[in-house]
Amino acid sequence: MLGICLRYVSDGEVAQDLMHDGFITVFSKIGDFRGEGSFEGWMRRIFVNTALGHIRKQKSWQNTVPMDDLVGQLEADTVSALEKMEARELMRCIEAMPEGYRVVLNLFAIEGYSHKEIAEMLEINEGTSRSQYARAKLYLQRMLKKQGGY
Repeated sequence: MLGICLRYVSDGEVAQDLMHDGFITVFSKIGDFRGEGSFEGWMRRIFVNTALGHIRKQKSWQNTVPMDDLVGQLEADTVSALEKMEARELMRCIEAMPEGYRVVLNLFAIEGYSHKEIAEMLEINEGTSRSQYARAKLYLQRMLKKQGGY
């Protein structure tokens, strides 16, 4: 579960605090688990929500201007470059991202939430979610070029 927390916050100490808070929530709400779906999935959702609650309190990145035209700046070879990277390299790039990019990338690309759901969870507008995702992809593309010409 620490890995989940680290995907949302880059500070290891904050991630450990979030993991601790997540386990407290798991233990205090264990009676709420109805056995529908996997226990791991239920726990994962608690840890994601714990991390998102922390991020919502920060609100430092939410005032960005939506820029949907960023998608056009992305090069088609980004996907093939990502396939060549090792997981550790990719995680280092993600951890180095600005918080807004990292959060939306995790929620959209890894957790599978829609931009509408992300907007509701983070209390932002849907355009901001899309913009943060496009910027995250552009950021990864630039990091890849710096790290070895992928």
